[in-house]
Amino acid sequence: MSNDYAKFIENQISELRATVGKATAINALSGGVDSSVVTALGHRALGSQLKTVFVDNALMREGEPQRVVKAFADLGIPVELVDAREEFLSALAGVTDPEKKRQAITDTFYKTVFGRLVRQSGAKFLLHGTILTDIEETVAGIKRQHNILTQLGIKPEEAYGYSVLEPLKTLRKDGVRAVARELGLPKTMTERIPFPGPALATRIVGEVTRERLTTVRAATTIVEEELAACGAFQYMAVLLNDMATGIRDNRREYGQIVVVRCVESVDAREAGVTRLPWEKLERICRRIVEIEGVNRCLYDLTPKPPATIEYV
Repeated sequence: MSNDYAKFIENQISELRATVGKATAINALSGGVDSSVVTALGHRALGSQLKTVFVDNALMREGEPQRVVKAFADLGIPVELVDAREEFLSALAGVTDPEKKRQAITDTFYKTVFGRLVRQSGAKFLLHGTILTDIEETVAGIKRQHNILTQLGIKPEEAYGYSVLEPLKTLRKDGVRAVARELGLPKTMTERIPFPGPALATRIVGEVTRERLTTVRAATTIVEEELAACGAFQYMAVLLNDMATGIRDNRREYGQIVVVRCVESVDAREAGVTRLPWEKLERICRRIVEIEGVNRCLYDLTPKPPATIEYV
């Protein structure tokens, strides 16, 4: 099987070189395994013809932008960190509908931020980390993935001024991880749990605000610390839009609710719930309800289907 993935890499590198020619290509790195593989493939194929950026959209985990940029610098791949936090927060203000939130992120990224970066770089091609599951879920109407364009009838050349190349569109998540290992990427990248393109916006039910991001970011840090060694496919913290009555310091409190989700899967098409030890769940709960404004912590037992893995 390793030879199959080596051949896949060889074919994609040849195809990228033939398609891009002497032009400039650009890609946006998020730090996830999909975008990391696309970045490594693109760098191997195009070298200095590829411009890689990390767009800080205010929706990432604590310290993630700087951490990802450094990790790729250590691999000899330069990445420019672009601060677009205000633009994304402004676009999301007052938006609560899940699909409208995803659309706001897509439009802000492609039309505003990335469109500007493309014009500045003169790039004619965009490398995308789209995988087969992204395409299937969007086309089936299950969930709009932020990185799906042509499959929805959007012509990026007309809408945004560049062509989209999708080297991973025939692979599922397990295949992408295998390619990452074949490329020699470190385990911190190859085995990293999935993290959505819209980032923490998919883990806030309702409006995305600075304050709510601070809450879900703190809860995310706790969950990832506690479950890092559990071996599950994916784990996360989600901030609900509902509130609950609680007691703190012998006083009534109306607080926020955080849901913890931890699932087993191979390719994200189906997922089952991880049976975590009760002591671990209690410890996570104790830590999460110490977050200011949070007084409930729940564990989600729902498989996929009928639920999706993410909440938004």
